Amino acid sequence: MAGNSYGTLYKVTTFGESHGEALGGIIDGCPSGIELDFEAIEVEMARRKPGQSAIVTQRKEPDAVQFLSGIFEGKTTGTPIGFIIPNTNQKSDDYSHIKDNYRPSHADYVYDQKYGFRDYRGGGRSSARETASRVVAGAIAKQMLPEIKINAYVSSVGPIHLETPYQDLDFSKIESNPVRCPDEKSAAIMEEYIRDIRKQGDTVGGIVSCVIQNVPVGLGEPVFDKLHAELGKAMLSINAVKGFEYGSGFSGSEMKGSQHNDLYNPDGTTQTNLSGGIQGGISNGMDIYFRVAFKPVATIMQTQDSLDNKGNITPMTGKGRHDPCVVPRAVPIVEAMAAIVLADFYLINKTY
Repeated sequence: MAGNSYGTLYKVTTFGESHGEALGGIIDGCPSGIELDFEAIEVEMARRKPGQSAIVTQRKEPDAVQFLSGIFEGKTTGTPIGFIIPNTNQKSDDYSHIKDNYRPSHADYVYDQKYGFRDYRGGGRSSARETASRVVAGAIAKQMLPEIKINAYVSSVGPIHLETPYQDLDFSKIESNPVRCPDEKSAAIMEEYIRDIRKQGDTVGGIVSCVIQNVPVGLGEPVFDKLHAELGKAMLSINAVKGFEYGSGFSGSEMKGSQHNDLYNPDGTTQTNLSGGIQGGISNGMDIYFRVAFKPVATIMQTQDSLDNKGNITPMTGKGRHDPCVVPRAVPIVEAMAAIVLADFYLINKTY
């Protein structure tokens, strides 16, 4: 299986399966001399880990990171940073009923067809548990770029949308509720909706919005390595993501150029920011903002038809511990991938 690495200079490789001994990763290219705040890394991991509230999967994992290399006396050494995250709460028997069955909208069928083998325990490598390693790499990337502020939050759950512009939101409230929506009224409605969906044995999707502030001018490479192209690739690599838009996004297609153009101020800033902080694939110093759409989790606690490995259509009911809505736990993953992209371009910029 190829495709387990991301990045050019700040390069992250992840390994491990949902129900294996451990997940882990190697971060190559991290500069030396960065004094790491390990508590901050733990906070990021706690935001992603399962079992943190009543509206997420109840799998209990401490997600404690064990660093194996690349750090000495609390500082990065410039050598590869190796780490593992032990799995401590596997319940592989929860998946014995799908040993010979392909779950609808999961990776089961395509993995089996491509590799001639699949780890049916929690989806193996296709499990969203793989993203724990990304959060470690993203937490370190954030500490490489302390001036840049990255804030992601839940802006919709199913049909419930937060319409407030991000400029009017208090990002300090993102962690004040289990949904991770900075608007308390909307968060309460979203939470109740997720609870109701869970009672039905169903799941629901949603949108995570992200705002990146204090980005210097000049990150991103024209043509194929545009900043927004890499952000899009990074976000679309996250499990369950179905869409990505930045700046005005799809709504910009309905506007006239006279409405959409961001006119300049004398200092190079712009009067509006429909470009989303990126022009010509390069950051322009304005806020970068984008939205990431997540589908409903595929495993539902209802009976649906599935396909077995003999070609038979058979009924199957989901079992195990699953998120009724993935977006609350996806918030730190979106931030982590954004940080990895920016750290990579930051280092590329230093080569000029």
